[in-house]
Amino acid sequence: MTEQEIFEKVKGIVVEQLDVDAADVKMESDIKNDLEADSLDVFEIMNELEDDLDIKLEADENVKTIKDVVDYVKKEIDAK
Repeated sequence: MTEQEIFEKVKGIVVEQLDVDAADVKMESDIKNDLEADSLDVFEIMNELEDDLDIKLEADENVKTIKDVVDYVKKEIDAK
């Protein structure tokens, strides 16, 4: 999967989970500050990505922006 394909997948899940406008979800968006997600929201987003992409993601405190999520997911997909 390309970075752009992963971004689109993450964006779709974030829009659904957080009920935010798709235009507000950018690579540089801070998940908690810009998109007003809490820890449970982040957990649910990661779980959805695991299910959709058949990968295993650990709870990672270093995931702050959408780009962090995309990079983490890409790393896990590439390692499969």
